Amino acid sequence: MALSQTLQQKLLQKLSPQQIQLMKLLQVPTANLEERIKEELEENPALELDEEKHDDNQEDHDEFSSENAETEYEEKSGSEEEYENLDVSEYVREGDDDVADYKLRDDNYSDDEQKQIPFKTEASFYETLLNQLGLLKLDEKEQKIAEHLVGSIDEDGYLRRETASIVDDLAFRQNIIATDQEVEAIIQRIQHFDPPGVAARDLQECLLLQLQRQKDEARIADGNGKNIDIAIMALTKYFDEFTKKHYEKIQRGLNINEEQLKEVMQLIIKLNPKPGGNIGGINKAESYVVPDFFILNNAGKLELTLNSRNAPELRISEGYRDMMKEYDRGAKKDKRQKEAVLFIKQKIDAAKWFIDAIKQRQHTLLSTMTAIMNHQHDFFITGDETSLKPMILKDIAEKTGLDISTVSRVANSKFVQTEFGTYRLKFFFSESLSTESGEEVSTREVKKILSDLIEGESKKHPLSDERLTELLQEKGYNIARRTVAKYREQLNIPVARLRKEL
Repeated sequence: MALSQTLQQKLLQKLSPQQIQLMKLLQVPTANLEERIKEELEENPALELDEEKHDDNQEDHDEFSSENAETEYEEKSGSEEEYENLDVSEYVREGDDDVADYKLRDDNYSDDEQKQIPFKTEASFYETLLNQLGLLKLDEKEQKIAEHLVGSIDEDGYLRRETASIVDDLAFRQNIIATDQEVEAIIQRIQHFDPPGVAARDLQECLLLQLQRQKDEARIADGNGKNIDIAIMALTKYFDEFTKKHYEKIQRGLNINEEQLKEVMQLIIKLNPKPGGNIGGINKAESYVVPDFFILNNAGKLELTLNSRNAPELRISEGYRDMMKEYDRGAKKDKRQKEAVLFIKQKIDAAKWFIDAIKQRQHTLLSTMTAIMNHQHDFFITGDETSLKPMILKDIAEKTGLDISTVSRVANSKFVQTEFGTYRLKFFFSESLSTESGEEVSTREVKKILSDLIEGESKKHPLSDERLTELLQEKGYNIARRTVAKYREQLNIPVARLRKEL
C-alpha cells in the first residue's frame, strides 16, 4: 500500500471559552443562577460579590466590555517569553480603584427584592416512608430489607421491581440472603403505610390496596362496605374492561343495575393512581417555578422587567488589584514574582470574562423577551390564548440578531410571570395554520379551540376525532382529521371512548 500526501481545506467553527461560558450561563434558570455564581466565586479568588450599594447613575467602565474579553483564556504555566513580556499596566491605571466595581441594576430590573424565595418546608416522600418504617418492630435483617425496599419505591409510590430482582440485589450489594417469601412479607407490611396504595407493583394493585383500606375503615365505622366490595370485584375480575371503559361488560359480569355501576365507578375514579405524587417533593426546583421575567400591563402599556435575582453585583477583588500595583511599583522582579503575578493576571482575566458573560446573559434575555412580548402583544394585554400569533424561533432570531440556537436555549429554560399566570417562553412559539380566508393563525389558537370543544362536550357521548374535525372546519380552520388527532395527543387528551363517563 503506497503512502500519499494530500492537501485538504476545512472550514471549522471554534467557540472561544467565553462563548461557551455564555451559552452555559444562558441555560441556567434564575433559581439556580446564585448557586452558579457561588461556584465561580469559590473557584476564582479574584472575583467577589460587591456588597456595597452604589449609585444607580454610576457608569460601567469599559474595561469589562466584550471587546476586551475576546482573547482566548487558557490557564497554563508561564513560559520564559511571557515572564519577560509581562505587562500589567492595564491593571494598575491611576484612579482605577473602582475599575472592577460592577453593577447591573437599572430600569430593566424589578423593584421587588427576591434574594430568598420562600419554600414551604415539608418532608419528602422518602422521608415520610422512613419515618413510618421506624414504627415497625423489625430485627436487624428485616430492617435492612425494609430500608432497601423503601429506597426502591419510585416517586409515584410504586415498587416497580420483581421480588426476585430485589432478592438478588440484597445478596450481591448488601450480602443479605433472603427468600422471596421474606421480602414479600415485608412488602405487605409497607403496603399498610400512608398514603394508601404505596409499594404497589402496578396500577391494579395500587387501586385495590386503597379500596381495601377504605373497606377496613368502613367496617370499623359503620359496617357498610357493599359498594366497596363490588368495586374490588370489578377491579379484580374486569380490570382490562375498566381501563378500556367497557362499562356494559362490567355491568353484565357483576349483575348490577346502572345506578350501582355509576356509584362503583365514581368510587374507583376518586382513587389516587399516583399515591406518592402528592407528598413532599423529589426535586423542589421542579415544584416551584421562579420567573425570569415580569410583564406588567400599565394602563395598556406593557412593562418588562428582569427578576432582580438576575442582577448579581460582582467585582474584581481589591486585594488582587493591589497586588498587581505592588508588583508594578517594585524595582526588582524575579522569576518567582513574575509567576505569581502571571497567575493573578489570569485569575483577574477569568473574573472579567465571567462578569462580562453575566452582563451579556442579561442583555440576551432582555432582547429575546422584548421581541417575544412585542410579537405576542395582544396575548399579554388580554390573556386570551386564541390571540397568540404564529411564531417560530427564526422570527425572534431575526428580530434580535441572535442565533436560532441561542433563542432556543432561552425559550426552553426561562419563565415569564404575567397577570394571567406564569408561562415557559416555549409556550409562545407555535407553527401557523391557514383558515378558509387564507389568514394564518397560530396552531396554539387551534389547540385552545379544540380543548374548549372537548371540555364542553357531553361526556356520555364524547366527540370523535371526525366530529371535532368537522366542527373546526365549520369555524373556518382547514385541518385534517389526523392533525386533530395529533393536536389532541399533544394536549394529553385521550380518544373519545376513553373520555366517556356514565
